[in-house]
Amino acid sequence: MNRLKTRVFKAGLNLMHATGAHAALSRVTQGQGIIFTMHHVVEADDRVFSPNRLLTVTPEFLEAVVTRIRYAGLDIVSLDEARERLLTGDDRRFAVLTFDDGYQDNYTAAYPILKRMNAPFCVYVTTGLPDGTACLWWLALEEIVRRSSTVDVQLGDEHFVASCASDEEKNAAYEKIYWWLRSVGEFEQRDFIKLAADKTGIDLVALCQSLSMTWDEVRALHADPLVTIGAHTVEHYAVGKVSEGQARSEMVDGRNRLAEQLGDIPCHFSYPYGDSGSAATRDFELAEELGFATAVTTRPGVLFGEHAEHLHALPRVSLNGEYQDLKYLDLYLTGAPFGLFNRFRRLNVA
Repeated sequence: MNRLKTRVFKAGLNLMHATGAHAALSRVTQGQGIIFTMHHVVEADDRVFSPNRLLTVTPEFLEAVVTRIRYAGLDIVSLDEARERLLTGDDRRFAVLTFDDGYQDNYTAAYPILKRMNAPFCVYVTTGLPDGTACLWWLALEEIVRRSSTVDVQLGDEHFVASCASDEEKNAAYEKIYWWLRSVGEFEQRDFIKLAADKTGIDLVALCQSLSMTWDEVRALHADPLVTIGAHTVEHYAVGKVSEGQARSEMVDGRNRLAEQLGDIPCHFSYPYGDSGSAATRDFELAEELGFATAVTTRPGVLFGEHAEHLHALPRVSLNGEYQDLKYLDLYLTGAPFGLFNRFRRLNVA
């Protein structure tokens, strides 16, 4: 979500909270459960140029989230338990905590908090992270722009030149390049970043290794019954933007690599990026064919009983670093923002 959309969406949430509309809508919007998605758990970053701040929450906020969810009367459960409740029609409301990619702070920061609070959670591991092969292109792009006083790049047919002297100029340049990269194919995207990183003196392997859990840390999490390790492909490709054969390979090879390292076959899957342009019907069917018990998107929404028939296209709600205020969590738990966003459709699986 770009900065303008963030401001507009946040204004809408603030208005909903101020008017109490969420409370009035909750009887029809709250659903049976909610799956939250996170990425990094790190200390606050107050830099003006920090475009990936949306992927971070602080340790203090994570702890407050767990407390608030329980205070609201929801059980925090594993994915296995969530699936069982959907299939059996259990009407006890629940929340699931998930983390995407496999960053080291999931082990060093999130795990101690959630262990102490006895809160189950899932980490979907992109196996290229602990293997050190993944291209974390969105983070590399941030570092490229941070180090540059000017960017001079070819974005398809457009020759894009922009000053990056100020933080605001850096934000504008990042946003322009980021959304172009999201619009092109996965291989073109990675080739662009590798070339730009080389020109800027950024070591993509070192960047990956500095941020990722090691296999020993993944195994340590897996050994705790509180933690579920799920699959998240090998190289974090948007499976909906590659061929069916490539998508299948990413899903199967990522699962097999995890099984090789952990001794157990992962039962749950997360689509990288997870929006409608990154995973759709073909990919949902593929995840089901491959035998995953569940698969999650990032299409915003809460869970209703009908999702028992769509276990491979489950919605999630992002705990976005730009929204670290418990009033927003209170709104999410009512489901009201997503009821409006989805025009009161309970399912968004096309």
